[in-house]
Amino acid sequence: MSVTDVTLKAKYPAKAHCRRVAKYLTDAGFPHDGVIYLEAQKTRMVEDDDQAMHFRQRRYFFYLSGCKLPDAYLTYNIPQDQLTLFIPPIDPDSVIWAGLPESKEEAYRKYDVDHVLYSDEVNAASAAYGPSGSTTVYAIPEQVSEHITFLPFAATQFSCLRDAIDECRVVKDSYEVALIRKANEISTLAHIEAAKVVQKATNEQELYGAFVGTCISHGAHEQAYHSICASGTSCSTLHYVRNDQPLRERLNILLDAGAEYECYCADITRTFPITGTFTHESKTIYDIVDEMQQSCFKMLRANIRWEDVHENAHWVAIRGLKKAGILVGDEQEIFEKRVSVAFFPHGLGHYLGMDTHDTGGHADYDDPDTMFKYLRVRGEVPAGAVITVEPGIYFCKFILDPVLEDPQLSKYIDREVLDRYWTVGGVRIEDDVHITQDGYENLTDTPKL
Repeated sequence: MSVTDVTLKAKYPAKAHCRRVAKYLTDAGFPHDGVIYLEAQKTRMVEDDDQAMHFRQRRYFFYLSGCKLPDAYLTYNIPQDQLTLFIPPIDPDSVIWAGLPESKEEAYRKYDVDHVLYSDEVNAASAAYGPSGSTTVYAIPEQVSEHITFLPFAATQFSCLRDAIDECRVVKDSYEVALIRKANEISTLAHIEAAKVVQKATNEQELYGAFVGTCISHGAHEQAYHSICASGTSCSTLHYVRNDQPLRERLNILLDAGAEYECYCADITRTFPITGTFTHESKTIYDIVDEMQQSCFKMLRANIRWEDVHENAHWVAIRGLKKAGILVGDEQEIFEKRVSVAFFPHGLGHYLGMDTHDTGGHADYDDPDTMFKYLRVRGEVPAGAVITVEPGIYFCKFILDPVLEDPQLSKYIDREVLDRYWTVGGVRIEDDVHITQDGYENLTDTPKL
């Protein structure tokens, strides 16, 4: 059994997460005698049908409970350090169709909680929290059911709980890192299988099916996001979603896909040739992107400013594209005029956890500087964070044509050389890394070329 599997034998550390969030709230000056209240996602029916919609647990609820049950609730009494989980009671009618629900005894064994009650006891249990009228309840207003009254509480605080959890989620504990590592291990098996399939596949959807099927067969029944199985010039579309185009007469595959394991995500991208051998142009771009990533890896450590790492990726791209003959002229001018953004338009990476684009990044999508407009993490990256490192170079006419039409910018691009690279489409390489005090740990061991 691997170290990861041994770690995951324990319970999800819900109480530790509750304490972390409570400390964040009280350190910010909010009342110490508060109670945190959260609800799981509700069972919702498909419109015009009698079946339930696909269920995805609310991440705020899961972070403080480790529970994936729909229609559940939780309270965490901060001064008493008591976490109570409320689970759905037995409904005889539903048992006929779905079998027995999770019992209280099972919940005690499975979750890191102090008390387990039924969900029809929430209001009654809350009455015990504020008999003196001095307790504050912390909640997320749009995630509170109409039948929940909060009458026993002296005050309701709706403005801070979401932000508190968002910030606490940035730094992962060892259990969370193990979950992300497990998602990466399963995703790696799926990437390997998809790469095998491409040798005889005729359509992108065959890769898509191979990836998803492998994830499911290894215990990851959900995907972290919709897989990007792009081929040829479609590799230049950053969030390509079709996954249904023929592979004939196309050069490369860009496979950006990751499994979700127990609500935690992997996010991995690999680019490889359909025939097994890159063309000269494809290899040139692949090598530049690989150098971008390796150069950024060397910078990683606790409290590194993410904008600096992102800028470094652009400098490596500029030097590589200039050596290839695509860019011409002074490198400093190319950087300052943001010409490289036309080839590398997205941010270098994002936080990763229960969401693929995880919380706490403080992106500024109104930033007028095009180099940073889509950078999803701003400022220093703390030890314990998990972040993706995903440089890329793309040949997208929609992005490049305006630059080529601008006389002040087009002088930095050799059109004749550029014309040889359109069929490359795009190259992206993406790994998931855990930031440590003095460096980083790469959680992704998916093979690269």
